[in-house]
Amino acid sequence: MASPPPHEIIVVPAAGQPGHEELRQQCYDVRIDVFHYEQGFPLDTEIDEWDDEATHILLRLVPSLQPIGTIRCVKMKGYYKLTRLAVLKDYRQYRFGRALVQSLHDFVKSDAKASGSRVSDTVKVIAHSQIPVKGFYGKFGYEPEGDEFDEDGAPHQKMVACLSLSD
Repeated sequence: MASPPPHEIIVVPAAGQPGHEELRQQCYDVRIDVFHYEQGFPLDTEIDEWDDEATHILLRLVPSLQPIGTIRCVKMKGYYKLTRLAVLKDYRQYRFGRALVQSLHDFVKSDAKASGSRVSDTVKVIAHSQIPVKGFYGKFGYEPEGDEFDEDGAPHQKMVACLSLSD
């Protein structure tokens, strides 16, 4: 595997903070490239009701600051939801998807510890995986739960991971 190009992974500032709108739009642009133009999902399903309250994580090249990957985290009641993991096709060879999932896990653990509302030493993360990439999530300890289902016209599987908060 070739060495990855110089890059950074940043958590997009919360709404109202400097840089929020521009950086969130860069996340949207990557998602639209991957999910709409490449994979054929409807454009009108890409930006949804969760985007305003979600935490967006952006992967971009340095020094150009070209956005090439993103992942989104939605805090739900009792768990976090990993959604909208996307890396531009030309950059998938560098395993940036793994780096984005790890960044989301780091964010989740930090947020769960800071919230003070945890009831155990683990935090649950749920993802709705497209069927061809279930194995990818398995490498992070995600286990399939329930039957496959249709989401936006493609088969998906609910995947669940319990992250330790003690490390």
